[in-house]
Amino acid sequence: MAALFISDLHIDATRPAITAQFLNFLATEARDAEVLYILGDLFESWIGDDAADSAQAAAIAGIRSLTAQGVPCFVMHGNRDFLLSNRFCSMSGAELLPDPLIVTLYGEPVLVMHGDALCTDDHAYQRLRATVRDADWQRQFLALPIASRRALAGAARVGSQAHTAALEYAITDVNADSVALAMRGAGTAILLHGHTHRPAIHAFEVDGRACTRIVLGDWYDQGSLLRWDHDGPELKSLSR
Repeated sequence: MAALFISDLHIDATRPAITAQFLNFLATEARDAEVLYILGDLFESWIGDDAADSAQAAAIAGIRSLTAQGVPCFVMHGNRDFLLSNRFCSMSGAELLPDPLIVTLYGEPVLVMHGDALCTDDHAYQRLRATVRDADWQRQFLALPIASRRALAGAARVGSQAHTAALEYAITDVNADSVALAMRGAGTAILLHGHTHRPAIHAFEVDGRACTRIVLGDWYDQGSLLRWDHDGPELKSLSR
């Protein structure tokens, strides 16, 4: 038995290979897990619990099948699906998690995040993040017709791609001081996150204390999985 962690699948109807791989994962390896954690950006965009597309609906049904088999599934908001809410939980059987969160894995406390809050060198993104996480903004957006929400989300994705393409590589990664601040606050020696799409295990120090930062990868070309059991963490790629 192991705890499994994934993130950044970015599921939508335009990426059927990702949806198919995720459904296969849910029906095979995930069935033997102790628990499954999805650390944000399960979906490419989420404009409300009333507006899932066909691929998103299939993914939700797959999660529901997993949770019905007795495997708990926990989902963290990402920067693309921060509007996931109670109806999603009812449909999937999953539970939404706060970000950040400390999870104890076989006796080891681990700070778990989506990771976008750590990318503080990207000032424009952090301003946008604060806006869309505001409860009033979310109420106003969700009150719009589905077609309007979908159009706005599409325009936002185009703008986000252009913004990211114009930035230097380092700016879109986590900020070392922000990582250290988060770990001091949590009091943990291990940080696990997604968002940057740069899977790796990094060793570093915070105030002279040995620490580890584990980064999950995206699922664009292959799956990315962290398996954590009594022997510790193992970062794996899942071939397609």
